Amino acid sequence: MALVDSLPGYARLKGEGIRGLVIETSRAGLESILASETLYDYAARQPDARKFKGRVPAYAIALPLDGGDVVVRHAMRGGALGVTGSDLFFPPTRALRELINSLRLRLAGVPTPEVVAFVTYRAGPVFRRSDVATREIKNGHDLSVVLREMKDGEHRRQCLEATGGLLASLARAGAHHPDLNVRNVLITWDDVAGARAHVLDVDRIRFHVPGDPMVANANFKRLERSLRKIGEREKISVSEEEIETIRRMATSTPA
Repeated sequence: MALVDSLPGYARLKGEGIRGLVIETSRAGLESILASETLYDYAARQPDARKFKGRVPAYAIALPLDGGDVVVRHAMRGGALGVTGSDLFFPPTRALRELINSLRLRLAGVPTPEVVAFVTYRAGPVFRRSDVATREIKNGHDLSVVLREMKDGEHRRQCLEATGGLLASLARAGAHHPDLNVRNVLITWDDVAGARAHVLDVDRIRFHVPGDPMVANANFKRLERSLRKIGEREKISVSEEEIETIRRMATSTPA
C-alpha cells in the first residue's frame, strides 16, 4: 500500500501472477484486457494499431473504456544482455523504475511521456516479464526521421536546438541517460511554439547532482556517438556545425 499511497492518482493492479500500477482513469480498460491476455498481446493484435519499429515493435492503441491513447512496449534486456533476446527480469523489473523516473523528470520540467501503466507477469518461480504503456505524444517523429526527411532550413535548425535544449533540461535535473540515442529523442512541432524534444526510454536514467556539467557532457557524448553512427550506417547527413549546435545548447549554463 505504501507504494500506491506515495503515487497519487495511480491504482494497484493485482491478479493471478500479475502486478502493476495504472492511472485511475485507465484502470477499468486495462483490467478488462488483463482478464484474458497480456497488455502487449492485446496491443499487437488490434487491427488499427500503429506499429513502431524497434528490437521489439511498440504499438499505439486506444485503451478500451475511454482509457486513453497509449504506446505499449514489451520490456527487453538491453546493454550487454540485449544480444540474448531475453525479456526476463528480477522483480520488480525496470518498469517500476521507468514510472518513478518519468514522474521525477516531469516534475523537474523535462519533457517525457507520462507512464499510464506498467504490468509485470510471473515467469517461473523467480523472474517476471513486463509491459509498459506511456501516454501517446501525437504527431511526433524520432530524431533519426527528422534528420532523414527534413533538409537544411530553419525548421531543421529549430529541431536541433530543441534537442540541445532537451539535453540541457536533463542536465539541470541531474539526469544521466546512458542510452541516449537518436531513436529515443522524439520531436514534435507546434506552429506557435515551434519544435519541442521529448526523451523516451527513461528506465535506465540515474540521477546525480542537479546541474552537474559531467552529466551534461556525458549525455551529449552519448547522443553524438549515435548521430555519427547513423551518418555512417544510414547515410543520414549530420554536419559538424549541426553537432556543435546541439553541444552548445546542451552544455550551456542558464543565466
